[in-house]
Amino acid sequence: MKTTASVWNRAPTHGGGARGGVLPLRVTTTAADPPRDARAVGKVALLGPIAWRTPPKHYGPWEQVTGLLADGLVRRGVDVTLFATLDSQTAATLDGVSPHGYEEDDSLDGRVWEGLHIAHALARSGEFDLVHNHLDWLPLAFSTFCRAQLLTTIHGFSDRRILPAYQGADSAYVSISNANRAPELDYCATVYHGIDLSRFAFSSAAGDDLVILGRIHPDKGTAEAIKIAKRAGRRLKIAGPIQDQLYFTEQVAPHIDSERICYLGSVGPAQRSDLLASAAALLHPIAFAEPFGLSVVESMAAGTPVIAYNRGSMPEIIDEGVTGFLVSDAQSAVAAVESAIKIDRSKVRRVAERRFSADRMIDDYLAVYATLLR
Repeated sequence: MKTTASVWNRAPTHGGGARGGVLPLRVTTTAADPPRDARAVGKVALLGPIAWRTPPKHYGPWEQVTGLLADGLVRRGVDVTLFATLDSQTAATLDGVSPHGYEEDDSLDGRVWEGLHIAHALARSGEFDLVHNHLDWLPLAFSTFCRAQLLTTIHGFSDRRILPAYQGADSAYVSISNANRAPELDYCATVYHGIDLSRFAFSSAAGDDLVILGRIHPDKGTAEAIKIAKRAGRRLKIAGPIQDQLYFTEQVAPHIDSERICYLGSVGPAQRSDLLASAAALLHPIAFAEPFGLSVVESMAAGTPVIAYNRGSMPEIIDEGVTGFLVSDAQSAVAAVESAIKIDRSKVRRVAERRFSADRMIDDYLAVYATLLR
């Protein structure tokens, strides 16, 4: 079937609450349905992050997405080289210089090893048709040395002061949500992250406990989740690495009693699946405009509804009353708990399957690749 469409500045829509709509088109072409194999794509290099192994043993959202994309593209018949840590596990051809993630070894200076990693990948860039960057702004500073089409997935802006690196680079851009688009940049598309749904066990019955999953940091609202759980009269299980030690010591640790407030540390995929499947709801009381939120769609894959603060990409990810609720503060979060428990968990899982599968993400990226390389 032939359709008239454009990959440039196209914002995806869905049945409930997506923000942004269809943005102005930059280039209009007549394109076939998104390719599902390697017919329209040549050799692809994925420039992955090296903070952690790909895929990560525990935490590492950028590594997780990059690894899923690499393996999925290989399954479709694409010739893929993944530039990542040398202990990474992938179906693609693996190359790199860093023996392991710099976050796992204090003797490795992250900026030094990222520089070496980028230099090594760009030195080989002429061997590929497309280089897909998942490593933030630093490779963009050297984009003139890339001898292939460069595409960058912007996983989030840590600070608006990094924008000049994006504005001055010779790269096409993909956003991971409409909410995370900077008005100063042009975008090829918005591609929502996908997850490996097979790694998340579905539970049709709600458990009793509330869960918060993610790094322990004020941005993620760990202390706010404790407040919500206490007011709701439910046990809270906290899982994730401590990123802000002072915040943990002063605002989280004093409440941990291993009975009503439990800290489980950073958990791997199997434990994360069990934790989410057995929960009544996932609390996501973020204090910043989060670009995406993998834990939210992982919770949905388990059938567990999400109660999230209405910030950033949350209105795009959560279908109000179907997969969870968007709230404004702790009081409204507490009020939403009982309603969330009544949600049909099979519907939550079906939405995750339809909107956030790895296969859908791979389809979307193949469409982007084909358009850029046409």
